[in-house]
Amino acid sequence: VQLQASGGGLVRAGDSLRLSCVASGRTFSSYGMGWFRQVPGKEREFVAAIARSGGSTLYADSVKGRFTISRDNAKNMVYLQMNSLRPEDTAVYYCAATAVGYVTGNKGHYGYWGQGTQVTVSS
Repeated sequence: VQLQASGGGLVRAGDSLRLSCVASGRTFSSYGMGWFRQVPGKEREFVAAIARSGGSTLYADSVKGRFTISRDNAKNMVYLQMNSLRPEDTAVYYCAATAVGYVTGNKGHYGYWGQGTQVTVSS
């Protein structure tokens, strides 16, 4: 599966932004999906994940209550709605796909990655 993320940009603290990721192929619903982020010099970190059906989700503590992951299997899309953004949310955000059969935040479980989209939050 090939993934392409979009929707990043420069926003102010407290603003909202929605990231989108489109997947190629006809088996999108066979993959769990996740969002990760990375800043220079640091490890890529888990942000949110959603199960194949969309019935289960998982969030990093740092974004819980502010970010919402969702998917539309008919459109091969996964989204990350980000509200109440903070300067520490600044990073390159990546969408990823996993064949693991349960919702997971372990980046080692994700075998497919998009190219990343930059999110910058000014204070």
